[in-house]
Amino acid sequence: MSEGTARPDGRRTSPTERLAEDVADVVREEVRAVRAQVSEAARPAGMGIALLATAGGCLVLGAGAASTTVLRILETMLPRRLAAAGLAAGYLVTAVVLGRAGLAQLRAAGGPAARLADDVRDMVTETAGQVLPAGAGAVRNELDR
Repeated sequence: MSEGTARPDGRRTSPTERLAEDVADVVREEVRAVRAQVSEAARPAGMGIALLATAGGCLVLGAGAASTTVLRILETMLPRRLAAAGLAAGYLVTAVVLGRAGLAQLRAAGGPAARLADDVRDMVTETAGQVLPAGAGAVRNELDR
């Protein structure tokens, strides 16, 4: 049996302790290497995500500008309130049609997607049941002016 070797602080270490320290050093080196690789790989991905987020923001601004343009065109043919109401109604009808198509796709997928579709449908129905009467009242008040 070996007595071990002396450490810089003067204490003796057994071969088992040395082996544990060596393994710990190797693991630390590997963790550093993996961390460096992940960091290097994440940098371009981070930039890509930032670019996609910026593109999404520009898309929202573009859609808003397009909507304003359509509203201005409608206002040349219709009274301002009717143009705004018509554009809003068009957006709502489009949202309903696209939403129903999306829910139908989720139901067709089955499993958890079908349950999600049912949950979304129930939430939308509940919300619409609360919003539509309030909206109808607001429209009636506006038309009575």
